[in-house]
Amino acid sequence: MNAVTQFPAAETPQAPAHAQPVWWSGANICGMERIDEVLREIDRPFYIVEQAGVRRIAFGGAIQHAAAPPSESAFALAASVPAVRPEALGDPQFRRDHGLRFAYMTGAMANGIASVRLVRAIAHAGMLGSFGAAGLSLAAIEEALVQLKSDPGGLPWCVNLIHSPNETGKEEATVDLLLRYGVRLIEASAYLALTLPAVRYRLHGIHTDNEGRIVAPNRIIAKVSRVEVASKWLSPPPEQMLSQLVAAGQISEAQAELARRIPMADDLTVEADSGGHTDNRPAITLIPTMLALRDRVQREHRYAHRPRVGAAGGIATPAGAAGAFAMGAAYIATGSVNQACVESGSSDLARAMLAEAGQADTAMAPAVDMFEMGVKVQVLKRGTLFPMRAGKLYECYRNYAGIEAIPAAERENLEKTIFRAPLEEIWKTTQNFFNDRDPEQIRRAERDPKHKLALICRWYLGMSSRWAIAGEASRKADYQVWCGPAMGAFNEWTRGSHLEQPGGRRVVDVALNLLHGAAVISRANNLRCQGIAPPEGCDNPAPVPVEELLSDSDYRND
Repeated sequence: MNAVTQFPAAETPQAPAHAQPVWWSGANICGMERIDEVLREIDRPFYIVEQAGVRRIAFGGAIQHAAAPPSESAFALAASVPAVRPEALGDPQFRRDHGLRFAYMTGAMANGIASVRLVRAIAHAGMLGSFGAAGLSLAAIEEALVQLKSDPGGLPWCVNLIHSPNETGKEEATVDLLLRYGVRLIEASAYLALTLPAVRYRLHGIHTDNEGRIVAPNRIIAKVSRVEVASKWLSPPPEQMLSQLVAAGQISEAQAELARRIPMADDLTVEADSGGHTDNRPAITLIPTMLALRDRVQREHRYAHRPRVGAAGGIATPAGAAGAFAMGAAYIATGSVNQACVESGSSDLARAMLAEAGQADTAMAPAVDMFEMGVKVQVLKRGTLFPMRAGKLYECYRNYAGIEAIPAAERENLEKTIFRAPLEEIWKTTQNFFNDRDPEQIRRAERDPKHKLALICRWYLGMSSRWAIAGEASRKADYQVWCGPAMGAFNEWTRGSHLEQPGGRRVVDVALNLLHGAAVISRANNLRCQGIAPPEGCDNPAPVPVEELLSDSDYRND
């Protein structure tokens, strides 16, 4: 049995004999009634001092260790709280490597919802934005790259590369485009396994510098939610793929050798319960698991630069941001809340729907890009019938071998309520789409009636997100709006503030309030860990106009 030291109820354990009390001396003090205000002055370190049983807040002054008060005006030191600037949150190397002021990222939202305007706004504030290239045509992606590359000053940004198991040619062509435009950073998402295009992007131009250090010009931030997928991104490229690239003349044998000494991804975004593709994992268990995995892989491979682990999914309040940083996240990435901002590529109608969402107003629905595989995405269910109707279409796909096998009454109901047109007409539209994008899909559908049915079902899933982006009022009941519980938490946090209404939500304003609030919470937790309870309201500081934040700390990256 372990020995347990017992202390009398009315006493406290004495300090070790070698330790001496700590005293504060100075003139700059104020009453504890200002503690809430002082905690929010995040640039300003302070002390809690005590004299004759009365606690006060102190600034500056001198600290001294002594067995007895060094003077009659000396105060016993009860707590010390350092300054915590938002710039100090997260991993400093992440900020340096990506040219950022803050360890904050806005994740890619498909179909350009993470728009050029949004990416530019966040970049000008010293943060990293990922352009939502998934679902867009190559021409639309190229147009966005031209705009992003035209910004002077080398602002930080990246582009989403999404796993496309049903459109392998599209993924390859997107990588070709990214390489042609010299895009040095991508956010890889929805990957079930590594693909040759992703490996080719990572290794393009790999070399050693004059001191023999490996230089991989192209960097990857991989978004994952499963350990088995994360381990692939944290490991060097697979040998089979290296051999394929060497055989195709896309890398040399020397470059393949260098590739064996680097991880596929420099950064790993751990995606918890989020909007879009998600496994609905809880961040509080997922983040520590991924950090432990990263450390195991690092011990095995001894990379020159240890991969970093960031956090995404559910981060919509200062408490969520502070919690992620406290668990060891190198950076945080937001998603759903950015879609609700005026800079997003979404419509005013969709933003108004998001502003009404509660934490329980989401549902899982079939994903358009992995429909046949049964993969689902998390979407808004309040104010839309999309989750139910998309589920009905997947059920139809599972039950019938083709459109001809659908019972007449059921087909009539589908045409009337979901498609609003005969299936033959929908098929013609689908043919036109894939003839431009991926003709092989049409050829396959002509051979396989079930694949034809899948493409018709995917027409509705694809159009539903486009209707939401365009604000097609007649199709509001069919809007597919990617959204996680974070949106509800954000709405609760912003209620009564300048961020409550959709028209007042700006992406930089949201980001700075999350970071500033996380800094306040970090200071409050510091106080709590020293045995002093912080005041009410410091556990989730309410949003304030960005001008007030800028007056306290110059966050603007001019």
